[in-house]
Amino acid sequence: MRGWRIKFIFLLIVYFAGFATAIYCLAPVPENQAGEPTEESFAFSAIKTDEFVQSFNSGMHKCIDFSKNAACSAAKYIKQKLEEKQLRTDG
Repeated sequence: MRGWRIKFIFLLIVYFAGFATAIYCLAPVPENQAGEPTEESFAFSAIKTDEFVQSFNSGMHKCIDFSKNAACSAAKYIKQKLEEKQLRTDG
């Protein structure tokens, strides 16, 4: 019973990660007019991309951990409430 919730949350995370990646890849990049590396150059862009990837990766792991913990605690809470309700109806 618990497995489908985790799969659903995981699929949502993957879906939104793909959507964010598509937006990031399709965003227009200013062209380099000078031969020297500037903020608009490819080398600078690659450095920023690496920083973005690391930041996004750590944020995604935090989100997954939080989602799993929230789903597990919600499942425990619901199970506890169902047991209380069954005890009331039986007793």
